[in-house]
Amino acid sequence: MGIDEQVELFMQGTEYGDPDLQKAMGLELRQRLTEAQREKRPLRVYGGFDPRTSDLHLGHTIPMRKLRQFQEMGHDVTFLVGTGTSMVGDPSDKDKLRSVLSKEETEHNARTYAEQAFYILDREKTHIRFNHEWLLDLKMADLIKLGSAFTLQQFISRENFKLRWDKGSPIFLHETFYALMQGYDAVAMHTDVQVGGSDQLFNILTAGRKVQEMYGQRPQVGILTGILPGTDGVVRMSKSIGNHIPILADPDDMYGKVMSLPDSVMLIFFKLVTRFTPPQIELIEKALADGSRHPRDIKMELAREIVTIFHDEAAAAGAESNFRRVFQEKESPRDIEEFSLESGQTVLDVILKAGLANSRSVARRLLEQRGVRLDGEVIERGDLLFPHPGILQVGKRRFIRVK
Repeated sequence: MGIDEQVELFMQGTEYGDPDLQKAMGLELRQRLTEAQREKRPLRVYGGFDPRTSDLHLGHTIPMRKLRQFQEMGHDVTFLVGTGTSMVGDPSDKDKLRSVLSKEETEHNARTYAEQAFYILDREKTHIRFNHEWLLDLKMADLIKLGSAFTLQQFISRENFKLRWDKGSPIFLHETFYALMQGYDAVAMHTDVQVGGSDQLFNILTAGRKVQEMYGQRPQVGILTGILPGTDGVVRMSKSIGNHIPILADPDDMYGKVMSLPDSVMLIFFKLVTRFTPPQIELIEKALADGSRHPRDIKMELAREIVTIFHDEAAAAGAESNFRRVFQEKESPRDIEEFSLESGQTVLDVILKAGLANSRSVARRLLEQRGVRLDGEVIERGDLLFPHPGILQVGKRRFIRVK
């Protein structure tokens, strides 16, 4: 790709909350790319990931997809594991104190986290670094120098801190360290570009750039990706809310969850999750606007792409075949797990024991919503003995053969 095409690709799906700031970052990126091409060197690009969990969902992969785009254009990419910053915890999108993790906890999560990242990143072209290597060696003099670049007002005026301040909730001093520590990451690696979510605007564009300038470095370009909505199409994807799509989900479940997305968020998913280029997405957007393609067919294309990324083309084809059979032809899947019914088990017992719902409250809600069927017949009461062997369907996509 030429420089203009690279800029369009790298800025695809970015959000800055200010069109002037977005334009400025695009111009800075074009300048860096032009200089790198002239000097025949790749840009030094990184994304930082705090391993506070080892169970990733699609929302976690959005900055990774952007890093992969830089890799494919020949740039030097570092996947930075926040084994130092995780011990503080990023307060950017939280209205309460994060728990402090130990170095051992973050390193345990990091091993799984980094391995899952290679579903997106090119293993052979990715540098893995851990920021405790430099952060935990900082001395008091270093912290004083870093702290001197910022005012308390800059932190307290941030929305999440302001909400807590107004409510009288405690704001701990160590929480202000996070932005300073992340800024120092850019200094330690002397980076040209940092990729992160739009909730990282302060950490990347204010702290990161300012700290680099303090240490005599040219401030990095910040590429801020949009935030991926969950399967409800409204709230940010989150495991705690239950609107997430795990990247380790089996092909049928992943395909089905993508198909459950509202039509209104399809383009967001195409821009943030897929390997599609801006011209390809423009064609899809045009087809949706003029009605030349049915939204269902476009969503199936999206589901195939996402399953292929995390599994392969054969798995995607199989998942699509199962989806058509179950939801379009109203049949049950051919390959479903079996469950052996025990004497005295109620409907609720079977749903929970078979793992078709993760809590009694969720199972009861499904029953109340007429979302539980046995051989196609609705079951409304969970306290009754399980009626008879057959195909049990819970929700739209979960089936089990009870024998």
